[in-house]
Amino acid sequence: MEPKKAIIIGGGPAGLTAAYEFLKTTDIVPIVIEMSDYWGGISRTVDYKGNKIDIGGHRFFSKSDVVMQWWNDILPIYSENQDIKLTYRNATTNVKVAANAESAGDKVMLVRKRKSRIFFNHKFFDYPISLTPKTVGKIGYFNTFLIGLSYLKSVVFPIKDPKTLDEFFISRFGKRLYEMFFKDYTEKVWGIPCSQISAEWGAQRIKGLSIRKTIAHYLRGIFGKGNDVNQKNTETSLIEYFLYPKFGPGQLWEEVADRVAQKGGELRQHAKVVGLKTDGNSIKSVVVQDLKSGQTEEISANYVISTMPVKELIANLDTQIPANVSEVANGLLYRDFITVGLLLKNINFELEDNWIYIQEPYVKVGRLQVFNNWSPFLVKDKNTTWVGLEYFCNEDDAIWNESESEIAELAVREMIELGFISKSEDVLDSTVIKMPKTYPAYFGSYDRFDEVKSFVNRFDNLFLVGRNGMHKYNNQDHSMLTAIQAVQNIKNGVSDKENIWAINTEQEYHEEK
Repeated sequence: MEPKKAIIIGGGPAGLTAAYEFLKTTDIVPIVIEMSDYWGGISRTVDYKGNKIDIGGHRFFSKSDVVMQWWNDILPIYSENQDIKLTYRNATTNVKVAANAESAGDKVMLVRKRKSRIFFNHKFFDYPISLTPKTVGKIGYFNTFLIGLSYLKSVVFPIKDPKTLDEFFISRFGKRLYEMFFKDYTEKVWGIPCSQISAEWGAQRIKGLSIRKTIAHYLRGIFGKGNDVNQKNTETSLIEYFLYPKFGPGQLWEEVADRVAQKGGELRQHAKVVGLKTDGNSIKSVVVQDLKSGQTEEISANYVISTMPVKELIANLDTQIPANVSEVANGLLYRDFITVGLLLKNINFELEDNWIYIQEPYVKVGRLQVFNNWSPFLVKDKNTTWVGLEYFCNEDDAIWNESESEIAELAVREMIELGFISKSEDVLDSTVIKMPKTYPAYFGSYDRFDEVKSFVNRFDNLFLVGRNGMHKYNNQDHSMLTAIQAVQNIKNGVSDKENIWAINTEQEYHEEK
């Protein structure tokens, strides 16, 4: 008897996780359809002349034991710190120790120190903001007093059930702190005022973070630090260590793709799903176009796992789409992303940060990554500094349509304006990478997304997973968990998909409940 087939649309973290889970736990054969020539989606690693770029920055950290174990099964964890431990299912084990990163081998996860800061008013501040004596000195005593009053006002006169993102921030941190350290950067990311963005974005991205928790974290740091990589009792924004593949996130997903192929899964690149044929409440087949030849093929499907943007999924269905569903799907918006890699001379550039949030309104850049600090193996010449400037935009914005040389020139000018380099001659080389539909937006028609969700849930063998697949700003681990849950539902014959949609909607991840 011919084995059942699962068509998986997209070869990012969610799609590849689903494929691997099918092969580990079922007899179902996955067929992964990927448009590009790489695996990992935005979790890929771009190699430019031996210097590697992590698109958007991917810290491998999760409060989910399932995900932490999953990663460790693909790439073993090594550390130069003999005191680092890792806890799975309440059992603590020592991380494998190497004398140095070079001796750990190539197919490994390194334990990296986390450091992020905010650059505001030409000064560095901890991220998240911690009201330490050092911070107070930079802000000034009077400003700190006003921040305290503003925060007390938010406590005494709380915003009940905040609806917009600015209300969410103000309710957590007070208006003055929000305007100083959150507003400009967040509006760079989304391109619209925070008052027009749903509070749901804040609820997903920073969950339980608050002034009280940042102060408590600071005090714990003074009186004793833990050494467990899992950091399960630490807010995600406050973690002190994270795991990282030696050669960037794409290394892990390339390894997963290799294992899927070795176990009998089918992987197709340069291929695009251009049609989904239905039979009542089921998807019976998927039409796939080879992007090189232009030829199309219809592949029968027992199950379909989709990570493609929701508006494209709806457009590809051959059934009658209700007018309201089409309206909502067409109104879903995305934010696009440009990374400019700049290779700098061996100058006085001694930043220890993984990335820096640029809270300065006079430049367009939103965030600066220092790839040397993610992994020294991302940089070809250790005597150079390899940085990435991140720009958030839409495909119809002027910057998106500028030439690579124009975008690179802007990045160099802004590095000088920010004071990170002194002259353009400090830059040895540059490259520009554009990633469309990087961030699903929580505005546009998003407030009516449940209408689309109810419609697609009717198809018993169609499962939406991942960031774009669910139009949900998931982290990498959340995307993986949605894929793992979808495969479990298929394996166990569970038709209700609410347990998939519920992931990353609570304070803790779904499978920990």
